[in-house]
Amino acid sequence: MQISREKILLFLLYTSLLIGFYFGENLNHGSYLDWVNAYNPVIESFSKDFKNTFLSYDSYGQRHSPIYIIFLSVLLKFGLSFDFIRLVHLHMSLSLIVIFYSCLKLKFRDTNRTILKILALSIFLSPTFRSLAIWPDSRIPGLIFFTLSIYFFLKFLISTKNNKKFVWLSLISIIISSYISPNFSLFFIFLIYYFFKKLKFKDFLLFVLFSFAASLPMIYYIFFLDINFIAAGKTPGLDMIGASLNFNISNKLLIISSIIFFHLIPILFFLLDYKKMILFCKKNLVFISIPFLILVYFFNYQMSFTGGGVFFQLSQILFNNNLLFFIISFFSFLVIIYLSSVHIDNFLLIFLLVLSNIQNTIYHKYYEPLILIMVFILFNNLDYRNFFSKKRNLIYLYGFSLFYISLRIFKKFYLI
Repeated sequence: MQISREKILLFLLYTSLLIGFYFGENLNHGSYLDWVNAYNPVIESFSKDFKNTFLSYDSYGQRHSPIYIIFLSVLLKFGLSFDFIRLVHLHMSLSLIVIFYSCLKLKFRDTNRTILKILALSIFLSPTFRSLAIWPDSRIPGLIFFTLSIYFFLKFLISTKNNKKFVWLSLISIIISSYISPNFSLFFIFLIYYFFKKLKFKDFLLFVLFSFAASLPMIYYIFFLDINFIAAGKTPGLDMIGASLNFNISNKLLIISSIIFFHLIPILFFLLDYKKMILFCKKNLVFISIPFLILVYFFNYQMSFTGGGVFFQLSQILFNNNLLFFIISFFSFLVIIYLSSVHIDNFLLIFLLVLSNIQNTIYHKYYEPLILIMVFILFNNLDYRNFFSKKRNLIYLYGFSLFYISLRIFKKFYLI
């Protein structure tokens, strides 16, 4: 019996993840320290004294929701070791790839399934996915339920009967995602925007009221019990005090656009009509340049905060200034503006991506592999047919992913 290429690829990638687990792979650099210093103590505390830990959770300096941590503490209470908990989490994380593939099948029903499988399997090469699957973090389970919400949303769009069932499932999934990782809560706006257009007002109002009622326990926990874990974390480089939240829109737009651009590099010219993009940029160069210069003027992100994305750090490491970063950010800004202009959905999604990061620190892990999933599943008016028409386009995507992993390894052993 002949074994298909995608099954061989799955075996190799899965095996590589298990090898990474065995040797403690840590491509995101901070994932191991977060697990040992930030997760282990509070998991242990929940397993021993749930009530007091729950009511003093913000004192642990955890900026993540307690929901997934509570789940892990239950596993610890049942007698599982921390390493076995990590192994359980790793295999749960694999469901992200399965759900992503299911979304791809729904959106690209006429596309070769082998190509879609290989695209979904590329998540195995995401440094963030690998690190946060090996060293448990709430980001991955939050992303799993977010992607599941997209799956039911797509089912809603294509269904002709009983589509309200998929609205319920989509909303419940995004609510669970938001409880696990609050950053995803803003994408509820995107779903509501679509449901408002597609549903009768009476049904729409019912779903909104349900979603509001579902949010009340978290609102009560944060604002009435005053356990504001979102603001509990501290920012490196500022004496670890009082700068966990930051709303400098210049930092957000320039860094996040450069991170989005970085992850679009292997697929950009296959998904966009670059001739139209160049024409658009020429026509709007002045109108784009003025707000960009204003953003540059108010930009104040520092290396001491950590994070900032590949291009920001590269500029600082090579030239000890932001000049290279600003040059690349300008082209990134052009691409993001063009992406936003081709469809209103794209604009809304990018807007929500920016708003979803209220922390002072901006890391690649917040947007990877989220960007890949959103670009292929939620974005509109992109040339997907062109991308899927040539199998070598997937080779470029895999090659770039391996290059990014090499950068992470180089940074760890030669720059840190």
